[in-house]
Amino acid sequence: MMFTCAAPGYTDSLRDHSPALSAREGAAKTTKTPRAAPLLKLVRNRKGRSLRIDIHCHYLNPEVQARVAPMNTAQYDPSRVYANALTGEVNVKQMKDRAPKLSTIEVRLKDMDRMGIDIQAVSPAPNQCSYWAEPGLGLELSRMVNDRLAEIVATWPDRFVGLGTVPLQNADMAVAELERCVNKLGLRGVEINPNVNGMDLTDPRLNLDRFFAKVQELGVVIFMHPLGFTQGERFMDHYFNNVIGNPLETTVAVSHLIFDGVMERFRKLNIVLPHAGGYLAHYWARMDHAHGARPDCHTVIRKKPTSYLRKFYFDTITFDRDMLRNLIDKWGDDHVVLGTDYPFDMGEVDPVGLIESVARLSRAEKDRIMGGNAARLLKIKR
Repeated sequence: MMFTCAAPGYTDSLRDHSPALSAREGAAKTTKTPRAAPLLKLVRNRKGRSLRIDIHCHYLNPEVQARVAPMNTAQYDPSRVYANALTGEVNVKQMKDRAPKLSTIEVRLKDMDRMGIDIQAVSPAPNQCSYWAEPGLGLELSRMVNDRLAEIVATWPDRFVGLGTVPLQNADMAVAELERCVNKLGLRGVEINPNVNGMDLTDPRLNLDRFFAKVQELGVVIFMHPLGFTQGERFMDHYFNNVIGNPLETTVAVSHLIFDGVMERFRKLNIVLPHAGGYLAHYWARMDHAHGARPDCHTVIRKKPTSYLRKFYFDTITFDRDMLRNLIDKWGDDHVVLGTDYPFDMGEVDPVGLIESVARLSRAEKDRIMGGNAARLLKIKR
C-alpha cells in the first residue's frame, strides 16, 4: 500500500500523570513507551482501488488479562452472568480457538488480507473497558490497553489505527486519559460500553457531559460497543444475551443519548454504532410517534428523535443485503461504515462481498461505505 507518514516521536513516560491524579490512582505497571501513531495519507492501495477500512474489530490484551485474572471479573460481565452452561462451554472454546486472532497481529494480518481489508480501526475487546474496577485500577488497565494499541499502530502504521478505552467510572480520569490517547498516543478515538456498571451514560451520577464535551472538542470518534444486556435474566438460553441482548443494549443507550439531550447538547459528536445500530435504526418511527403523542416523551428534546439518530454512524453487520440496503436508504451511504466484529463468531466473514451484493449501489457509494466514510471519521487523510 502507498502511504506517507508524518508524526513526532512519543517520549511521554508512563509514570507521568496528570497533576490532578494521585500516584495511587494513576500509577501504571508497564514501562513500555509507545510511539505516537503516524498520520495515514492516501486512501487507495497499489491497485488504485479505494481502501477498505474495518471500523469494528477487536484486540485482546494478554497482559491485561493476566493482571485481572485473580479478580473474578466474570461476575461483572453480563455476557457471562446471563448465560447457561452450554453457552459458557461454547464461549470458552471460542476464546481458545480464536486467541491467536485476538492477540497475534501476524495472524490478524493474514486474515485481513484474505477478507480484503486494508486497515483496521482496532479497538479493545469490549470486556477490557473494565468499568467494574475502582477508578485507580481502571485507569491503570486503560493505560495498559491504550499503550499496547499505540505500539501495534506504530509497528504496522499502514494497516492499523487505534481506538482506545477510558475509565468512564471516573469522569475526570476519563477526560485525562482521552487527552493522552489522542494527543500523545495518536489514537483516533475510544471505544465505550453503553452503560457503566448498569448506569446509563446519561446518569447524573457519572457526570459524563465533560467527557462528551472533550470528545467533541478533540474531534475524535466514539465507538459504542455492548457487552450483553445488563438485565438479562430472560436471556440465559440460546446465546440470547448476545443475539438479542447486544442490539438491545445499544438501542437503550442510544435512546438515552437522544431523549436525555446529549445529542442536542453536543451536536458534533461522531458516534459509531455496531451491529447495524441495534434495533432503533430499523424501527425508528415508533419513537417519533411517541415524541409527538405524549408529553413525557419530549421533556428534554424538542425535535423529532430521528433528527438526532441521523447523526450516528452504523456499521454494515446486518448479515443480509436487503437489510443493509434499507439501512443505507434510511440513513444515507455517508453514514454507513464497513464492520466485521473480527474475530468473533458473530462477525461478518465477507464484508466486501456483502456490500458488493447490495442492489442499486454505485461504485462511489460502495467506496464510501467500504472505506471513505471511515477515512473521514478517523482522519485518514486523502
